[in-house]
Amino acid sequence: MTLNGWLQILLFCGIVIALVKPLGGYMTRVFNGERTLLAPLFRPIERGLYRIAGTSESEEQHWTAYTAALLFFSLSGVALLYAIQRLQGVLPLNPAELGNIPADLAFNTAASFVGNTNWQSYGGESTMSYFTQMVGLAVQNFVSAASGMAIAVALIRAFARKSAHTLGNFWVDLTRSVLYILLPICVVGTLFLVWQGVPQNLSTYTVATTLEGAQQTIAQGPVASQMMIKHLGTNGGGFFNANAAHPFENPTALTNLIHMVAIFAIGAALTNVFGRMVGNERQGWAIFTAMGVLFVAGVAVCYWAEAAGNPLVHALGLQGGNMEGKEARFGVTLSALFAVITTAASCGAVNAMHGSFMALGGMIPLINMMLGEVVIGGVGAGLYGMLLFVVISIFVAGLMVGRTPEYLGKKIEAKEVKMAMLALLILPLAMLGFTAAAVVLETGTASMGNAGPHGFSEALYAYVSATANNGSAFGGLSANTPWYNVTLGLAILIGRFFMIIPVMAMAGSLVAKKATPTSSGTFPTTGPLFIGLLIGVVLIMGGLEFFPALALGPIVEHLATIAGQTF
Repeated sequence: MTLNGWLQILLFCGIVIALVKPLGGYMTRVFNGERTLLAPLFRPIERGLYRIAGTSESEEQHWTAYTAALLFFSLSGVALLYAIQRLQGVLPLNPAELGNIPADLAFNTAASFVGNTNWQSYGGESTMSYFTQMVGLAVQNFVSAASGMAIAVALIRAFARKSAHTLGNFWVDLTRSVLYILLPICVVGTLFLVWQGVPQNLSTYTVATTLEGAQQTIAQGPVASQMMIKHLGTNGGGFFNANAAHPFENPTALTNLIHMVAIFAIGAALTNVFGRMVGNERQGWAIFTAMGVLFVAGVAVCYWAEAAGNPLVHALGLQGGNMEGKEARFGVTLSALFAVITTAASCGAVNAMHGSFMALGGMIPLINMMLGEVVIGGVGAGLYGMLLFVVISIFVAGLMVGRTPEYLGKKIEAKEVKMAMLALLILPLAMLGFTAAAVVLETGTASMGNAGPHGFSEALYAYVSATANNGSAFGGLSANTPWYNVTLGLAILIGRFFMIIPVMAMAGSLVAKKATPTSSGTFPTTGPLFIGLLIGVVLIMGGLEFFPALALGPIVEHLATIAGQTF
């Protein structure tokens, strides 16, 4: 660990904090339907899309209709993306003449991109045509991110409105998220990436002759446009198999910084949107602070573990940090920072191989995802995930003082707590259930690249990543098999939509409640005590659910490494 390393980490944190308020203010105006600088350009398009959809911005939906619209839209997306992949060989923009995608892989990829996960059991440049990348995958990068933002805004309205029956209009929130937030930032960001050297073309692959006289095929294509939305929308699906470690996806230190900031930008700003819409920005800053503390703690542990290096290598007289699986141009600091960022959010893009991290360094990305990725989290998903923990924290505080818990004037009663717990317990059920099956069935163990606790961590990481809608891989697991394609696809759908339904049911209950005035007995939710309680609830719930699995994987691997044993 070096001073220069910590300065790089502080620079990233400073940029994110500086973006929270201005971006949050702009997003609040967008979701409230207020006029913005982009209104003259996008307002006619917005109205035209409403007419096509048969709705209008004045029409609002009950939570059941809002949720049904989301589910219908997402199911249609799965079917369309599946069809594009299965027909890829006869569709245009396929200069490499790539064939149709097998059924199990097509299902996995369709579920993955619609579920804002972007788990990839394939190499992008050798599997997906330009048409599939642009019309299929990139489009889902936009609309799956926008869907998550819509759910978050609907839940915010549930806390902000009093004695209401509607939560907004899904089609309106989806449209505004894409038109006014995701698309403009991506256009500017894509141009910046092209300036930095990221390819953006429809050319055929280049065949080059190396100095040794061998033939090498150099893939290219519409890369920059997909890179910006994959990070901004916390999708993570790389155009190339090596993802953000590939020099065409991430050619410079500046693009690496832009990628990292883009991953956190919208998720962090949504905490400010929450504060503004409920009428108290301090509420948003309290949630952001809790997220920030958890993030900094994760970075510190991961950076320390990687900077300390491998004791088995040190025993050979070689000193230094652990550079296995890392790009030399990013080093230990930026590799560890990127790993924590991408798993604190539901992004999944990687610039280093997490399976090559030290056991404790690789454990931090696992923990981030096990907690539901509420440390900033995915666009929308991070905020509504953290608000579930807020509900549980308020309930715990109410038990301690012996009065009905309240949050923002809304009484938190049995239904809200039950829905919050149901949403939070769905994640470990899928994560641990699928992992248990994979490590005892031959069809699951046959794909593991390592024995012992590291092999267990490979399978555990895969199902944790899928269920948490992250999409990053530990490495070493050959996941492109019918077993893993199908089960990981199911885990993705469970983690995305089985969590959203109880969240929306809770929102429907909250929006109908009256607001009670603050009294001397009301638990303050903007101070250090509440922030500490919220952090404690997040960690305790995660610890109770996942510590045994962590003990079987990275913890025992760390102890074995100290004892000189490898796997």
